[in-house]
Amino acid sequence: MTGPPAPVGLHVLADLDRIDPAVLDDAAGLRTVLADALTAAGATVRQVVAEAFEPHGVTVVALLSESHASVHTWPEHGRALVDVFTCGDAADPERAVALLATALGGTVRESRTEARGGTPPVREPIAPGLTRVWDVERPVHRETTPYQRILIAGTAHGVTLFCDDERQSAESTQLVYHEALFVPAALLARSRARVLVIGSSEGVVSELALACGAGHVDHVDLDAAAVRACATHLPYGYDEKALAAAEAHDGPVHVHYADGLQWVRGEGPRYDVIVVDLPDERPDEPDNQLNRLYGRDFLADCRDRLAPGGVVVSQAGNPALWRDATLRAAWARFHEVFGDVVYVGSDEHEWSFLLGRAAGDDAVERMRAALPGLPYRPLSVDDEFLRSRTVPPRRLRTR
Repeated sequence: MTGPPAPVGLHVLADLDRIDPAVLDDAAGLRTVLADALTAAGATVRQVVAEAFEPHGVTVVALLSESHASVHTWPEHGRALVDVFTCGDAADPERAVALLATALGGTVRESRTEARGGTPPVREPIAPGLTRVWDVERPVHRETTPYQRILIAGTAHGVTLFCDDERQSAESTQLVYHEALFVPAALLARSRARVLVIGSSEGVVSELALACGAGHVDHVDLDAAAVRACATHLPYGYDEKALAAAEAHDGPVHVHYADGLQWVRGEGPRYDVIVVDLPDERPDEPDNQLNRLYGRDFLADCRDRLAPGGVVVSQAGNPALWRDATLRAAWARFHEVFGDVVYVGSDEHEWSFLLGRAAGDDAVERMRAALPGLPYRPLSVDDEFLRSRTVPPRRLRTR
Protein backbone atom coordinates (compact mmCIF):
# COMPACT_ATOMS: atom_id res chain seq x y z
CA MET A 1 0.00 0.00 0.00
CA THR A 2 1.41 3.36 -0.96
CA GLY A 3 1.10 6.44 1.17
CA PRO A 4 -0.03 9.90 0.10
CA PRO A 5 2.07 11.61 -2.59
CA ALA A 6 5.07 13.58 -1.41
CA PRO A 7 4.73 17.38 -1.45
CA VAL A 8 6.19 18.76 -4.63
CA GLY A 9 7.24 22.37 -5.03
CA LEU A 10 9.68 24.84 -6.51
CA HIS A 11 11.80 27.17 -4.41
CA VAL A 12 13.20 30.24 -6.16
CA LEU A 13 16.06 32.13 -4.51
CA ALA A 14 16.84 35.47 -6.13
CA ASP A 15 19.11 38.47 -5.63
CA LEU A 16 17.60 41.74 -6.90
CA ASP A 17 19.66 44.90 -7.24
CA ARG A 18 19.74 48.45 -8.66
CA ILE A 19 16.65 49.37 -6.63
CA ASP A 20 15.93 52.84 -5.28
CA PRO A 21 16.84 52.83 -1.54
CA ALA A 22 13.61 54.65 -0.70
CA VAL A 23 11.61 51.82 -2.24
CA LEU A 24 13.56 49.28 -0.19
CA ASP A 25 12.84 51.18 3.05
CA ASP A 26 9.08 51.43 2.48
CA ALA A 27 7.53 48.60 4.49
CA ALA A 28 3.96 49.31 3.41
CA GLY A 29 4.92 49.57 -0.25
CA LEU A 30 6.91 46.34 -0.11
CA ARG A 31 3.94 44.51 1.40
CA THR A 32 1.76 45.67 -1.45
CA VAL A 33 4.12 44.87 -4.34
CA LEU A 34 4.96 41.44 -2.91
CA ALA A 35 1.29 40.53 -2.49
CA ASP A 36 0.46 41.81 -5.98
CA ALA A 37 3.33 39.89 -7.64
CA LEU A 38 2.38 36.66 -5.88
CA THR A 39 -1.29 37.02 -6.77
CA ALA A 40 -0.49 37.76 -10.43
CA ALA A 41 1.70 34.64 -10.51
CA GLY A 42 -1.22 32.47 -9.36
CA ALA A 43 -0.54 32.22 -5.62
CA THR A 44 -3.15 32.69 -2.90
CA VAL A 45 -1.92 35.18 -0.29
CA ARG A 46 -3.23 34.51 3.24
CA GLN A 47 -1.20 36.94 5.35
CA VAL A 48 1.60 39.46 4.84
CA VAL A 49 3.69 40.81 7.71
CA ALA A 50 6.51 43.35 7.58
CA GLU A 51 9.13 44.57 10.01
CA ALA A 52 11.18 47.74 9.48
CA PHE A 53 14.61 48.01 11.07
CA GLU A 54 16.84 50.89 12.22
CA PRO A 55 18.61 52.64 10.66
CA HIS A 56 17.22 51.01 7.49
CA GLY A 57 16.08 47.73 5.97
CA VAL A 58 12.82 45.80 5.87
CA THR A 59 11.81 42.14 6.05
CA VAL A 60 8.47 41.10 4.53
CA VAL A 61 7.03 37.59 4.82
CA ALA A 62 3.94 36.35 2.97
CA LEU A 63 2.10 33.20 4.03
CA LEU A 64 0.55 31.48 1.02
CA SER A 65 -1.89 28.66 0.56
CA GLU A 66 0.89 27.19 -1.56
CA SER A 67 3.70 27.87 1.01
CA HIS A 68 5.52 31.18 1.59
CA ALA A 69 7.55 34.09 0.19
CA SER A 70 9.92 36.60 1.76
CA VAL A 71 11.82 39.77 0.90
CA HIS A 72 14.82 41.09 2.86
CA THR A 73 16.13 44.52 1.84
CA TRP A 74 19.44 46.36 2.12
CA PRO A 75 18.64 49.93 1.02
CA GLU A 76 22.24 51.04 1.45
CA HIS A 77 23.23 48.58 -1.29
CA GLY A 78 20.12 48.90 -3.44
CA ARG A 79 19.52 45.17 -3.06
CA ALA A 80 16.80 42.76 -1.98
CA LEU A 81 17.12 39.03 -1.36
CA VAL A 82 13.95 37.16 -2.22
CA ASP A 83 12.67 33.63 -1.85
CA VAL A 84 9.39 32.22 -3.14
CA PHE A 85 8.40 28.64 -2.38
CA THR A 86 5.20 27.20 -3.87
CA CYS A 87 3.80 23.69 -3.98
CA GLY A 88 1.60 22.32 -6.75
CA ASP A 89 1.00 23.72 -10.22
CA ALA A 90 -1.27 26.70 -9.49
CA ALA A 91 1.47 29.25 -8.83
CA ASP A 92 4.63 30.10 -10.79
CA PRO A 93 7.34 31.24 -8.36
CA GLU A 94 9.75 32.27 -11.13
CA ARG A 95 7.11 34.56 -12.58
CA ALA A 96 6.45 36.00 -9.11
CA VAL A 97 10.13 36.93 -8.78
CA ALA A 98 10.20 38.51 -12.25
CA LEU A 99 7.06 40.55 -11.52
CA LEU A 100 8.45 41.65 -8.16
CA ALA A 101 11.73 42.81 -9.74
CA THR A 102 9.78 44.86 -12.29
CA ALA A 103 7.53 46.39 -9.64
CA LEU A 104 10.54 47.40 -7.55
CA GLY A 105 12.27 48.93 -10.58
CA GLY A 106 15.25 46.61 -10.21
CA THR A 107 16.98 43.79 -12.05
CA VAL A 108 17.49 40.11 -11.26
CA ARG A 109 21.18 39.88 -10.47
CA GLU A 110 21.08 36.15 -9.78
CA SER A 111 18.36 33.53 -9.51
CA ARG A 112 18.20 29.79 -9.03
CA THR A 113 15.32 27.35 -8.75
CA GLU A 114 15.36 24.19 -6.68
CA ALA A 115 12.86 21.34 -6.78
CA ARG A 116 11.58 20.61 -3.26
CA GLY A 117 9.87 17.52 -1.93
CA GLY A 118 9.81 15.70 -5.25
CA THR A 119 10.54 16.08 -8.93
CA PRO A 120 7.85 17.91 -10.90
CA PRO A 121 7.50 17.05 -14.60
CA VAL A 122 8.50 19.43 -17.37
CA ARG A 123 5.57 20.64 -19.45
CA GLU A 124 6.98 21.43 -22.88
CA PRO A 125 4.82 23.64 -25.11
CA ILE A 126 4.62 22.07 -28.57
CA ALA A 127 1.91 24.08 -30.34
CA PRO A 128 -1.15 26.10 -29.31
CA GLY A 129 -3.27 23.78 -27.21
CA LEU A 130 -0.65 21.00 -27.19
CA THR A 131 1.83 20.24 -24.41
CA ARG A 132 4.27 17.37 -23.95
CA VAL A 133 4.94 16.24 -20.39
CA TRP A 134 8.42 14.94 -19.52
CA ASP A 135 8.74 12.80 -16.41
CA VAL A 136 11.92 13.93 -14.67
CA GLU A 137 13.81 11.17 -12.91
CA ARG A 138 16.42 13.38 -11.28
CA PRO A 139 17.12 17.10 -11.66
CA VAL A 140 20.83 17.70 -12.18
CA HIS A 141 21.03 21.48 -12.57
CA ARG A 142 18.64 24.44 -12.61
CA GLU A 143 19.64 28.00 -13.41
CA THR A 144 18.02 31.20 -14.62
CA THR A 145 20.49 33.09 -16.78
CA PRO A 146 19.93 36.61 -18.16
CA TYR A 147 18.58 34.96 -21.34
CA GLN A 148 16.72 31.77 -20.41
CA ARG A 149 15.77 29.21 -17.80
CA ILE A 150 17.93 26.08 -17.92
CA LEU A 151 17.11 22.63 -16.59
CA ILE A 152 19.40 19.64 -17.00
CA ALA A 153 17.72 16.49 -15.74
CA GLY A 154 17.48 12.76 -16.17
CA THR A 155 14.58 11.58 -18.36
CA ALA A 156 13.68 8.41 -20.25
CA HIS A 157 15.99 9.77 -23.00
CA GLY A 158 18.97 10.05 -20.65
CA VAL A 159 20.39 13.32 -19.38
CA THR A 160 18.34 16.01 -21.11
CA LEU A 161 18.76 19.76 -21.62
CA PHE A 162 15.68 22.01 -21.41
CA CYS A 163 15.69 25.75 -22.08
CA ASP A 164 12.54 27.65 -21.13
CA ASP A 165 10.86 24.23 -20.76
CA GLU A 166 11.68 23.25 -24.36
CA ARG A 167 13.79 20.13 -24.84
CA GLN A 168 16.99 21.10 -26.68
CA SER A 169 18.92 17.83 -26.68
CA ALA A 170 18.95 14.47 -24.94
CA GLU A 171 21.67 11.93 -24.31
CA SER A 172 20.12 9.11 -26.34
CA THR A 173 19.25 11.14 -29.44
CA GLN A 174 21.54 14.18 -29.58
CA LEU A 175 24.05 12.64 -32.01
CA VAL A 176 21.31 11.92 -34.57
CA TYR A 177 20.22 15.56 -34.36
CA HIS A 178 23.71 17.04 -34.56
CA GLU A 179 24.84 14.78 -37.42
CA ALA A 180 21.86 15.84 -39.53
CA LEU A 181 22.66 19.46 -38.71
CA PHE A 182 26.36 19.41 -39.55
CA VAL A 183 27.36 16.45 -41.74
CA PRO A 184 25.37 17.38 -44.89
CA ALA A 185 26.72 20.94 -44.70
CA ALA A 186 30.28 19.61 -44.29
CA LEU A 187 29.78 17.38 -47.35
CA LEU A 188 28.34 20.19 -49.46
CA ALA A 189 31.00 22.80 -48.66
CA ARG A 190 34.03 23.05 -50.94
CA SER A 191 36.27 23.05 -47.86
CA ARG A 192 35.80 22.39 -44.14
CA ALA A 193 38.92 24.14 -42.87
CA ARG A 194 37.23 26.99 -40.97
CA VAL A 195 33.84 26.66 -39.23
CA LEU A 196 31.68 29.16 -37.35
CA VAL A 197 29.08 27.86 -34.87
CA ILE A 198 26.44 30.25 -33.52
CA GLY A 199 24.46 28.91 -30.56
CA SER A 200 24.61 25.14 -30.02
CA SER A 201 25.69 25.54 -26.41
CA GLU A 202 26.41 21.83 -25.84
CA GLY A 203 29.56 21.96 -28.00
CA VAL A 204 28.76 18.83 -30.02
CA VAL A 205 28.91 20.68 -33.35
CA SER A 206 32.38 22.00 -32.55
CA GLU A 207 33.56 18.44 -31.92
CA LEU A 208 31.90 17.15 -35.11
CA ALA A 209 33.56 19.93 -37.11
CA LEU A 210 37.00 18.85 -35.88
CA ALA A 211 36.20 15.20 -36.60
CA CYS A 212 35.18 16.17 -40.14
CA GLY A 213 38.51 17.88 -40.77
CA ALA A 214 38.14 21.48 -39.56
CA GLY A 215 41.34 23.14 -38.47
CA HIS A 216 39.68 26.06 -36.69
CA VAL A 217 36.26 26.50 -35.10
CA ASP A 218 34.88 29.77 -33.75
CA HIS A 219 31.98 29.02 -31.39
CA VAL A 220 29.92 32.12 -30.61
CA ASP A 221 27.23 32.00 -27.91
CA LEU A 222 25.61 34.86 -26.02
CA ASP A 223 24.87 32.82 -22.88
CA ALA A 224 28.10 31.92 -21.09
CA ALA A 225 26.22 30.39 -18.16
CA ALA A 226 24.39 27.98 -20.46
CA VAL A 227 27.57 26.83 -22.21
CA ARG A 228 29.33 26.27 -18.87
CA ALA A 229 26.35 24.43 -17.38
CA CYS A 230 26.30 22.09 -20.39
CA ALA A 231 30.03 21.38 -20.08
CA THR A 232 29.66 20.63 -16.38
CA HIS A 233 26.51 18.52 -16.41
CA LEU A 234 25.93 16.96 -19.86
CA PRO A 235 27.67 13.68 -20.74
CA TYR A 236 28.10 14.84 -24.36
CA GLY A 237 29.71 17.82 -26.04
CA TYR A 238 32.34 19.85 -24.19
CA ASP A 239 33.60 18.68 -20.84
CA GLU A 240 34.96 21.23 -18.37
CA LYS A 241 38.57 20.75 -19.47
CA ALA A 242 37.77 21.11 -23.17
CA LEU A 243 35.65 24.20 -22.55
CA ALA A 244 38.36 25.83 -20.44
CA ALA A 245 40.85 25.34 -23.28
CA ALA A 246 38.35 26.70 -25.82
CA GLU A 247 37.63 29.75 -23.66
CA ALA A 248 41.38 30.38 -23.41
CA HIS A 249 41.70 29.91 -27.21
CA ASP A 250 44.18 27.14 -26.50
CA GLY A 251 43.60 24.78 -29.40
CA PRO A 252 41.53 24.63 -32.59
CA VAL A 253 38.21 25.58 -30.92
CA HIS A 254 37.78 29.18 -29.76
CA VAL A 255 34.70 29.97 -27.67
CA HIS A 256 33.51 33.59 -27.75
CA TYR A 257 30.72 34.85 -25.47
CA ALA A 258 29.32 37.37 -27.89
CA ASP A 259 26.27 38.28 -29.96
CA GLY A 260 26.17 36.16 -33.12
CA LEU A 261 24.34 38.93 -34.95
CA GLN A 262 27.23 41.32 -34.36
CA TRP A 263 29.86 38.66 -35.03
CA VAL A 264 28.84 38.10 -38.65
CA ARG A 265 28.11 41.74 -39.43
CA GLY A 266 30.73 43.59 -41.45
CA GLU A 267 34.29 42.50 -42.09
CA GLY A 268 35.99 39.50 -40.54
CA PRO A 269 37.30 36.02 -41.32
CA ARG A 270 35.62 33.97 -44.02
CA TYR A 271 34.17 30.58 -43.11
CA ASP A 272 33.65 27.40 -45.10
CA VAL A 273 30.67 26.35 -42.98
CA ILE A 274 28.50 28.57 -40.77
CA VAL A 275 26.19 26.70 -38.40
CA VAL A 276 23.24 28.45 -36.74
CA ASP A 277 21.74 26.19 -34.07
CA LEU A 278 19.07 27.92 -31.99
CA PRO A 279 15.70 27.20 -30.41
CA ASP A 280 12.70 27.89 -32.62
CA GLU A 281 11.81 31.41 -33.69
CA ARG A 282 9.37 33.15 -31.31
CA PRO A 283 7.05 35.28 -33.48
CA ASP A 284 4.66 35.66 -30.52
CA GLU A 285 7.50 37.26 -28.52
CA PRO A 286 8.62 40.22 -30.67
CA ASP A 287 11.34 41.27 -28.21
CA ASN A 288 12.92 37.83 -27.89
CA GLN A 289 16.59 38.13 -28.90
CA LEU A 290 16.41 34.79 -30.77
CA ASN A 291 14.24 36.30 -33.49
CA ARG A 292 17.04 38.57 -34.70
CA LEU A 293 19.03 35.50 -35.76
CA TYR A 294 16.22 34.25 -37.96
CA GLY A 295 15.88 37.43 -40.01
CA ARG A 296 16.79 37.98 -43.65
CA ASP A 297 19.49 40.54 -42.81
CA PHE A 298 21.25 38.10 -40.49
CA LEU A 299 21.21 35.40 -43.17
CA ALA A 300 22.61 37.86 -45.69
CA ASP A 301 25.42 38.77 -43.28
CA CYS A 302 26.19 35.06 -42.85
CA ARG A 303 26.25 34.64 -46.64
CA ASP A 304 28.67 37.52 -46.98
CA ARG A 305 31.05 35.90 -44.46
CA LEU A 306 31.34 32.66 -46.45
CA ALA A 307 34.51 31.63 -48.21
CA PRO A 308 34.11 30.60 -51.88
CA GLY A 309 32.07 27.40 -51.98
CA GLY A 310 30.91 27.94 -48.39
CA VAL A 311 27.62 26.81 -46.86
CA VAL A 312 25.29 28.24 -44.19
CA VAL A 313 23.14 25.73 -42.30
CA SER A 314 20.43 26.67 -39.83
CA GLN A 315 18.00 24.87 -37.59
CA ALA A 316 14.70 25.57 -39.33
CA GLY A 317 11.98 24.10 -37.13
CA ASN A 318 9.65 21.17 -37.60
CA PRO A 319 7.78 20.09 -40.78
CA ALA A 320 4.67 18.85 -38.93
CA LEU A 321 1.58 20.65 -40.20
CA TRP A 322 0.73 21.85 -36.71
CA ARG A 323 4.22 23.22 -36.02
CA ASP A 324 5.80 24.37 -39.26
CA ALA A 325 5.65 28.17 -38.91
CA THR A 326 9.43 28.45 -38.37
CA LEU A 327 10.15 26.16 -41.32
CA ARG A 328 7.88 28.02 -43.73
CA ALA A 329 9.34 31.39 -42.74
CA ALA A 330 12.93 30.10 -42.93
CA TRP A 331 12.32 28.49 -46.34
CA ALA A 332 11.14 31.82 -47.77
CA ARG A 333 14.06 33.78 -46.28
CA PHE A 334 16.69 31.30 -47.45
CA HIS A 335 15.37 31.55 -51.01
CA GLU A 336 15.58 35.34 -50.83
CA VAL A 337 19.23 35.21 -49.76
CA PHE A 338 20.83 32.15 -51.38
CA GLY A 339 21.07 30.95 -54.95
CA ASP A 340 20.68 27.31 -53.88
CA VAL A 341 18.73 25.98 -50.89
CA VAL A 342 18.87 22.38 -49.67
CA TYR A 343 16.43 20.81 -47.21
CA VAL A 344 17.60 18.19 -44.69
CA GLY A 345 15.18 16.35 -42.42
CA SER A 346 16.46 14.70 -39.25
CA ASP A 347 15.22 11.41 -37.82
CA GLU A 348 15.34 13.04 -34.38
CA HIS A 349 11.85 14.42 -33.75
CA GLU A 350 11.65 15.30 -37.46
CA TRP A 351 13.71 18.45 -37.06
CA SER A 352 14.45 20.28 -40.30
CA PHE A 353 17.60 22.09 -41.38
CA LEU A 354 18.18 24.38 -44.35
CA LEU A 355 21.49 24.73 -46.20
CA GLY A 356 22.20 27.84 -48.25
CA ARG A 357 24.99 28.45 -50.77
CA ALA A 358 25.65 30.14 -54.09
CA ALA A 359 24.09 28.37 -57.05
CA GLY A 360 26.22 25.47 -58.23
CA ASP A 361 26.24 21.80 -59.14
CA ASP A 362 23.69 19.22 -57.98
CA ALA A 363 23.81 19.49 -54.18
CA VAL A 364 22.67 15.97 -53.33
CA GLU A 365 25.07 14.34 -55.77
CA ARG A 366 27.90 16.49 -54.44
CA MET A 367 27.15 15.37 -50.86
CA ARG A 368 26.91 11.70 -51.88
CA ALA A 369 30.19 11.89 -53.75
CA ALA A 370 31.96 13.51 -50.78
CA LEU A 371 30.66 11.08 -48.14
CA PRO A 372 33.22 8.25 -48.67
CA GLY A 373 36.11 10.68 -48.23
CA LEU A 374 34.80 12.32 -45.05
CA PRO A 375 37.27 11.72 -42.17
CA TYR A 376 34.32 11.21 -39.81
CA ARG A 377 32.10 8.13 -40.11
CA PRO A 378 28.53 9.22 -39.27
CA LEU A 379 26.30 6.81 -37.40
CA SER A 380 23.03 8.15 -38.82
CA VAL A 381 23.90 9.74 -42.19
CA ASP A 382 24.57 7.46 -45.15
CA ASP A 383 24.00 7.50 -48.89
CA GLU A 384 20.30 6.64 -48.61
CA PHE A 385 19.82 9.32 -45.98
CA LEU A 386 21.22 11.88 -48.40
CA ARG A 387 18.86 10.64 -51.12
CA SER A 388 15.69 10.52 -49.05
CA ARG A 389 15.99 13.12 -46.32
CA THR A 390 16.81 15.97 -48.70
CA VAL A 391 13.31 15.98 -50.21
CA PRO A 392 11.36 18.87 -48.67
CA PRO A 393 7.64 18.55 -47.86
CA ARG A 394 5.48 19.06 -50.93
CA ARG A 395 3.91 22.26 -49.55
CA LEU A 396 7.39 23.82 -49.54
CA ARG A 397 8.31 22.52 -53.01
CA THR A 398 5.13 23.99 -54.51
CA ARG A 399 5.36 27.43 -52.92
